[in-house]
Amino acid sequence: MTTPQRVSVIGSGIVGETLANGFLAHGWTVMRGTRDPDKLAPWRDGAGAAASVGDLAACAAHADLVVLAVKGTGAESAVALCGAGGLDGKVVIDTTNPIADAAPEDGVLSFFTGRDESLMERLQAAAPAARFVKAFSCVGSALMVDPQLPGGPPTMFLCGDDADAKSRVSSVLEDFGWEVDDLGTARAARAIEPLCILWCIPGFRDGDWAHALKMLRP
Repeated sequence: MTTPQRVSVIGSGIVGETLANGFLAHGWTVMRGTRDPDKLAPWRDGAGAAASVGDLAACAAHADLVVLAVKGTGAESAVALCGAGGLDGKVVIDTTNPIADAAPEDGVLSFFTGRDESLMERLQAAAPAARFVKAFSCVGSALMVDPQLPGGPPTMFLCGDDADAKSRVSSVLEDFGWEVDDLGTARAARAIEPLCILWCIPGFRDGDWAHALKMLRP
C-alpha cells in the first residue's frame, strides 16, 4: 500500500479528472495542470481542500509523481510546457496513446506512430531525466479507479526503464484495485499502446465499454 502523498495530474479531460478524483478518494493531495487553469476552477472548488490547479510548469513542480493524462496528439507539447528540466527525476505515469485524428474503421483506431516505436519512447526522449512508466492506457476512464468486474481484479500492463519508478506505480495501481503485469523496458510500450485499439473495438462496434483485460497464467 502506498502512503498518500502529493500527485500532479496533467490534463483537463475525463481521464485526468477521473484519476485526480481517484487519488483524492485515496487520500492524496492533488494538483491538476492545464494550459488554461481557470477552466478547472469549478473542479477545484468542488473537490475540497486537497485539490488545486495550475499551469503545466507549476503542476510539474508540485509533486514527485506526475500523471500525464492528455490526448496523444498533445502529449509531446505538454511535456515541453512542463519546462526545461521540469520533469527531471519525476516518476511520470504515461496514460497516453498515439491515436490519430481519424475516425475508426470497422471499430479499429489508427495510430500516428509506426510499429517499431511508441509514444512513450518519444516522450522519454524528450525528457530523458524523467522516469516514465506506461500505465492506465489499456482501459477506459470509467474503470481506471477501483474497477468492479467478475473474475477478480483486471490486469494493468506497465513498462518503463526505471525499476524503482515501476515499483512505485505498481503500488498505486494495486491501491486502485488492479493486478499488475510488468512487461519490461520502455520498448514494451510498442506492444502495450496498441492494446488500446483492442480494448476499443467492442465499444465502437457494439457499444460495450464495460470491460478490461486480464492476463491468465497457470
